[in-house]
Amino acid sequence: MQEGDQDTGLLIFVTIYTNIGEDEAARVCVMAGKKHETAPVRRGRPRAYDAEAALKQATETFWKTGYSGTSLDSIAAATGMNPPSLYAAFGNKHALYLDALARYWEISLTATREALAQDRPLAEALMLAFDAALSIYFSGKGSARGCFVLGTAVVESVEDVAIRTSVARGLRAIDADFEARFRTARERGELKPGADPEALAVLASATMHSIAIRARAGARRAELREVARKAVSAICGCPVEAN
Repeated sequence: MQEGDQDTGLLIFVTIYTNIGEDEAARVCVMAGKKHETAPVRRGRPRAYDAEAALKQATETFWKTGYSGTSLDSIAAATGMNPPSLYAAFGNKHALYLDALARYWEISLTATREALAQDRPLAEALMLAFDAALSIYFSGKGSARGCFVLGTAVVESVEDVAIRTSVARGLRAIDADFEARFRTARERGELKPGADPEALAVLASATMHSIAIRARAGARRAELREVARKAVSAICGCPVEAN
């Protein structure tokens, strides 16, 4: 697999996730900076906010400090929206977090599905899927933050039914995407006739979760990509060259 192919396969993630639009976020912050108490009372429509930019900033805040450790005030500071505006746009903190979780699932699943496109050889597709995941895990400033779901949602899912439902649904979707790709690979002769697509899907998903945890624990990206390469070699039953 060539480096250029990896960049193409990851374009959807880079476009969707990392280029949300800093100018728009800055515009939101400037608007919020105008103190209500120093301005005359205005009538008419309420001030408009960029909901997508605000949700991205809220996600960043949850990702850094977790659900329980994040206050509405800290979200307000990050988004440039005051608490009443946050309530009007998203509801309470719990509703906002569920929106952030749904947004993360949409981005991560889209990136995985794009990588697993059936017009690529199986080993290449799997490596692109893991590269897409690594791009997410290392997308923040500073230390790697891993997976938003594993880092913030899993601990809450024990007691929170809504969060647990979202986590379980997302994990099933990842398994299903891998399984479908493995079934196609078996039909094409890329896997042995007796290969079990369901078992291989669980192994691929487990590898993705493992590198997410290790990223948050401080492992280097190159080290984690090597873990992924070895897993792909084991799944495909043939050596996958490092590049």
